[in-house]
Amino acid sequence: MAPNEPTWVGELDRLVPMHDLQVGADYRAARLLVTVAGTPQGQVTVPLHGGRATAADLAAAVARLGPATAVRGTPMSTEPITVIIATRNRPESLGRCLRSVLAGDHPALQVVVVDNDPDDERTARIVDTFASPRVRYVRESRRGASVGRNRGLAEARTDVVAFTDDDTEVDRSWASRIAGAFAANPALTCLSGPVLAARLGSPEERAADVALAWNKGFAPRTFSLAAPPADSPIFPFSPGLFGIGANLAVHAAQARAAGGFDEAMGPGTPTHGGEDCEFMVRMVLAGHTLGYSPGAYVWHHHRPDQAALRAQLEGYAIGLGSFLAKVALSPQGRAAALRRLPAAIARLRHISAREADAGDAMPTDADQTRTRGLLAGPGAYLRSRRAVRRAGGTVPALMPAHSDTPTLALQRDRVLTP
Repeated sequence: MAPNEPTWVGELDRLVPMHDLQVGADYRAARLLVTVAGTPQGQVTVPLHGGRATAADLAAAVARLGPATAVRGTPMSTEPITVIIATRNRPESLGRCLRSVLAGDHPALQVVVVDNDPDDERTARIVDTFASPRVRYVRESRRGASVGRNRGLAEARTDVVAFTDDDTEVDRSWASRIAGAFAANPALTCLSGPVLAARLGSPEERAADVALAWNKGFAPRTFSLAAPPADSPIFPFSPGLFGIGANLAVHAAQARAAGGFDEAMGPGTPTHGGEDCEFMVRMVLAGHTLGYSPGAYVWHHHRPDQAALRAQLEGYAIGLGSFLAKVALSPQGRAAALRRLPAAIARLRHISAREADAGDAMPTDADQTRTRGLLAGPGAYLRSRRAVRRAGGTVPALMPAHSDTPTLALQRDRVLTP
């Protein structure tokens, strides 16, 4: 389906009898998340005629995913979990996110809303409207998503802590499936899941969905130094492979022991991004196991206009450049990353080609914007790191010199790299 077609977004449980789909006549297609008793099997795109698709159309599209019996159910658990939402000056978006979290089926869920350096009391008032004992408001004087996540991590009192952003809506069983994944695999330290487009009505939303490629598929995976993935020649320096911070969960004690998030990186800092990638790469380098659970999915509201999309793409490029600068500042990390340089260049070409296919709403200078961002990233990170250290903030090392794990990583790397 061409990316310039207005597309309706929804869900379809293939075990429920299918009926004709009728949506707004302006929509030319429907993208449907196909589930089996709540477990995602994949997504299909169905053409619409006058905003309509017949039950036969839907059944034919779903059949291409294979039999329903091929799907393994996602484990669920009622073990207590804390959800952290770091936010700043987006009360309406936060309210939508909070409603989705509180509508979930997890019976022992607590939410900590961290308000980062707010300009006013709107966020506090939105939280008050919920009047829920499960939601706690925390005001943080320092700005930055990493600062907010670290504050939330410090406030949490449960073993498992999940993070999402204020521009998402989580699935009803999101928290239960996160808890279930950790209960089923005690080796997990960190978990991510699909981040799906909530709307594809505007050209910019459709372009962002293609260019950002946040959905990493519907197959469960694990990542560790002991079992490197065959499909990532730049592992573990793999931006985006593990997921993103909009859908991320951790074992709290291990995340704290690793130093939490780098407060010199991410939204609200000169680097604009890169903090979630850096955190997950650092966890892998420390010898931990990361997981990806397709059943723990969230819906993300992409930027709906050209200016916001441009700013987002530029911010991610600066964040990537900042992440690469941090890798370069680590002697062991730099040595391992340099051997992956040809594969990394190929990956950047792949990203460029993907953005070129994202439709007319993509900025015409996307390649130049990415290049400028990558080049600006190192300077942005150095400035931000100095400021954070002066303020007594958190800047954890990518690969601590005293750790034995980096040596193991480089030994394994010598086996993997020609």
